[in-house]
Amino acid sequence: MSNQITAMIKAHKQETARSKKIRIRKHLNADALLAIMRSGFEKVKDNRPGKVKHTLADTLMAGFAMFSLKDPSLLAFDERRFAEPHNLKTIHGMSTIPCDTSMREILDLVEPDTLRPLFKDAFRPLQRGKALEKMVFMEDAYLLNLDGTGYFSSNKLYSDVCLEKKSRSGEITYHLQAVGTAVVSPGFKEVIPLCPEIIKKQDGTSKNDCERNAIKRMLGKLREDHPHMKFIANEDSLASNAPHIADLEEYGFRYILGVKEGDHKFLFKFVDQAVETDEAIEVIIPDAKKEEISHCFRIVYNAPLNKSNQDLKVTFVEYWEDNPKKRKKVLRFSWITDLNITEDNVYKFMRGARARWKIENETFNTLKNQGYQFGHNFGLGKKHLSEVFVLLMMLAFLIDQIQQLCCPLFNAAWKRWKTKRSFWEKVRFQFHGFLIETMEDLYRSILDHKPIPLPR
Repeated sequence: MSNQITAMIKAHKQETARSKKIRIRKHLNADALLAIMRSGFEKVKDNRPGKVKHTLADTLMAGFAMFSLKDPSLLAFDERRFAEPHNLKTIHGMSTIPCDTSMREILDLVEPDTLRPLFKDAFRPLQRGKALEKMVFMEDAYLLNLDGTGYFSSNKLYSDVCLEKKSRSGEITYHLQAVGTAVVSPGFKEVIPLCPEIIKKQDGTSKNDCERNAIKRMLGKLREDHPHMKFIANEDSLASNAPHIADLEEYGFRYILGVKEGDHKFLFKFVDQAVETDEAIEVIIPDAKKEEISHCFRIVYNAPLNKSNQDLKVTFVEYWEDNPKKRKKVLRFSWITDLNITEDNVYKFMRGARARWKIENETFNTLKNQGYQFGHNFGLGKKHLSEVFVLLMMLAFLIDQIQQLCCPLFNAAWKRWKTKRSFWEKVRFQFHGFLIETMEDLYRSILDHKPIPLPR
């Protein structure tokens, strides 16, 4: 038994030595990114009169820490502030930690737009560190996925900003939605979320908001935040209409938009005619790995969007996979775009267009099912509470994604515990059980951990 323990101790020392060789990037590691968040929260103006017990910066940081640590509720975080105040203060820089009631009351008064600059603050080191350049998609532009999702619904709970949906029986359902957006790339698991736009009743109106209006607001704000960045909006078939394309063009966005035959009969009839007259370009590309598979494309230039907007010309691209071994019905995908599509780049275009699912799977599903609790009601408040929580959650997700893209230490610790769920459980365990000064120390403790059995 003693030889076994000696061998394990030696292996542990070797693993510790290997982990010490892992270097972190100066501005793209957890502690540097947390410092950016802290600095940004300190710039948000606190309009509360008189002396306050908890500063607004501490309260915003507390909400951010709750999502960063993947606590399932405010109650769970409230228990943490008693058990681990040292770590919250050293790692997250808080002087005082508000209880759940105080956090709700304070955050409810925060104007959501005052948190928007923090997304730019976190985005800036990615650009300076050249980390984002490898995600460039086509024509020196970044692929930007946009989509809407619901995150609150109730027949009883509501606030003044909630949307209303009345059933045939007269029952009212109160709900809230958000338009999310993220920079994605077909070859990357990571997504870089930008500031979301909430679909809610706007100030001074009793009418419901809608996804189209929210996306238009988002486009304007994104262009204001990133005036020089080239974006390609990648959206579903609901977006392939003339007014939305006009919005995209107004704000300087290129586009890839899904189209369906049922919604664009005039367009598809034009394509069929182009095929009959040999004006369509047909491309077949053998699969690089499986010789039985062929990737088939049809390209039609200068196609009219629809009967009402025949002057709006788009490039139509259709894709399907030819695989004789598959007996299932062949799936076909169709898009319209203003990009310059050729036989040389159509395969790359298709991969980017089909990466639209990353906004649903890699973003919304991750937020809802992997610890961030997107969809859990942390509180509606009377003014802005629900929206502020969404923004803090998305900031926590952004910081995690930047680490996943850029931080070798984060990735080594994640790989040590194989799944994200196990990894975050270990993070919470270390946070709960030990005095820790920095996130670097926490990640290294996860990486070096190797349990040694006691002799019997």
